[in-house]
Amino acid sequence: MIAVTDHGLHNGLESAIEIEGSAHVASSARLGVGTRIWHLAQICEGAALGRGCIVGRGAYVGPDVVVGDHVKIQNYALVYAPAELEDGVFIGPAVVLTNDPHPRAVDVEGRPKSVHEWEPVRVLVRKGASLGARVVCVAPVTIGRWAMVGAGAVVISDVPDFALMVGVPARRVGWVGRAGVPLHRVEDSSVWRCPDTHQRYVEEGGLLREINS
Repeated sequence: MIAVTDHGLHNGLESAIEIEGSAHVASSARLGVGTRIWHLAQICEGAALGRGCIVGRGAYVGPDVVVGDHVKIQNYALVYAPAELEDGVFIGPAVVLTNDPHPRAVDVEGRPKSVHEWEPVRVLVRKGASLGARVVCVAPVTIGRWAMVGAGAVVISDVPDFALMVGVPARRVGWVGRAGVPLHRVEDSSVWRCPDTHQRYVEEGGLLREINS
């Protein structure tokens, strides 16, 4: 691991960006303090990663992709532009965030399509959400705050905040809190409770929101 010292101060201490020698990081990419890039990862031109991120072995982050602070992108995940990952997002191993709703290698005449012949669309993953191993998000979709998508699911429509999603295509089977633990319904009410943090939530119109203490 090669340590590249960042000249700014973080919590009063000089911090380092660590890049494994076999990784490829474009010179125009921006990395926040404390970010680590592992073996064979590729960070493309104009990508911006925040503080304290981890990009695993063989992962790909496309051109101009925006990644927030403390995001984990696990081994061999593919984050195609123009995806955006907000703070605290977890991207599991071999996850794919697509960007082309009508993919073709050639046009109707059989000629290779150029980059100017299609318009990429994005996957937006909101704060704190988690995508399990081998999840595929078919753009354009938004994954809501603190949602959790189970391993192997295929997401083809927007996911609400705090939703627990599984299957192909992904469907909601419950709710999760910030701790990632399935919530329990309080008797027969519209109130849900986290067994770990005891935070309470209320379900209204098929959506969930936190109840302020």
